Amino acid sequence: MAGADRMTIEEVVGQVMVQEHGDVLRAAVEAVCAELMEGEVAAQIGAELGERCPGDRMTQRNGYRAREWQTRAGTVELQIPKLRRGSYFPSFLEPRRRSEQALLSVIQQAYVCGVSTRRVDQLVESLGLRISKSEVSRVCRALDEHVEAFRTRPLDGAYPYLFLDAKVERVRDGGRVVAKALVIAHGVHETGRREILSIDVGEAETEAFWTEFLRGLVARGLIGVQLAISDAHAGLKAAIAKVLGCSWQRCTVHFLRDCLGHARRDQHGLLAALIRPLFNADSLEQARDRLSEAVAHLDGRLGKIAAMLEDAEADILAFYAFPAAHWRKLRSTNPLERFNREVGRRTDVVGIFPDDQSLIRLAGMLCIEQNDEWLVGRGYLSAESISLVLAGPDDHTDKENKEEVAQLQAA
Repeated sequence: MAGADRMTIEEVVGQVMVQEHGDVLRAAVEAVCAELMEGEVAAQIGAELGERCPGDRMTQRNGYRAREWQTRAGTVELQIPKLRRGSYFPSFLEPRRRSEQALLSVIQQAYVCGVSTRRVDQLVESLGLRISKSEVSRVCRALDEHVEAFRTRPLDGAYPYLFLDAKVERVRDGGRVVAKALVIAHGVHETGRREILSIDVGEAETEAFWTEFLRGLVARGLIGVQLAISDAHAGLKAAIAKVLGCSWQRCTVHFLRDCLGHARRDQHGLLAALIRPLFNADSLEQARDRLSEAVAHLDGRLGKIAAMLEDAEADILAFYAFPAAHWRKLRSTNPLERFNREVGRRTDVVGIFPDDQSLIRLAGMLCIEQNDEWLVGRGYLSAESISLVLAGPDDHTDKENKEEVAQLQAA
């Protein structure tokens, strides 16, 4: 039974339908319907699309006819195959109401639960639709093609800022349930808009995994990265330096949490009052002065945290080398937090994914939707302020800040 802070599958499905996910569902419904119709037509004529079977073929295809299908996810544009002899009508349109509800429920379950072939097959049978296991697999492949096209699309233009984050999810692998990292790359384009650049699933957040992931982005056209923002993982930091060669900003939110983890609860207020002002200074010089004061105050009382501040100085203050208008949005991975919560809301319902691909399928559909919203929504940063980053530091103070941060990080 779901706890008070957990949603049941039925509740998630209901919110998916009535709230903000109609576009993704309509696209998924169209893709799945196309695959189902192709499967039915292939069985009726005795040959797959493009397959030559002159002896066994019953008839030939003869193009398509368009038909609108009104569903609870909106109007779906169907392309129904035509035959030279005889006729074909999709089975899921008869009876219309029951099959529409059943098929849409299948899509919802697939969208919410990552499309496990076994679970979708069971759901189809319980709702009265007769779809073979091969057709369920065909549905999965159709959704996988959408996600793969998104993950491998060419990247055009420069992306001066790159955010990298990871979520731990449970996946079955080789008969065991193991923890794997779902990694997400989010960039700010030279036009000021945000994009989700790619996702992947890795065994662990190792340098080898992150190096391969970043090289994949570069191979697709990622250029112009001047600052990468992430949590502190030695493998990721090394991979950023090796592949991108840019500055690195350690997420200040995670850094503060790490510091609080080394103190008693009654000391958290003092630590927050000392550390948070470091990230709200008027300049890099002021931030460094505040850091020195904090270290002096903590030295002897909380020596481990004082040492953490000194060691991380260059990494937590790197954002000061960029335009002041960008500072609030560069100092942490918070821009990805809302999206991560959306992913977590779905993955919590699933619990354990049957394989890597089902996790990528679910997260990928969410990425496509979020990316579309960002592309048509308001810009994340103004094109004018981004142009200052692309052109280089004309302001003398910014130039000094960049040089100082570079020297600190090199040290």
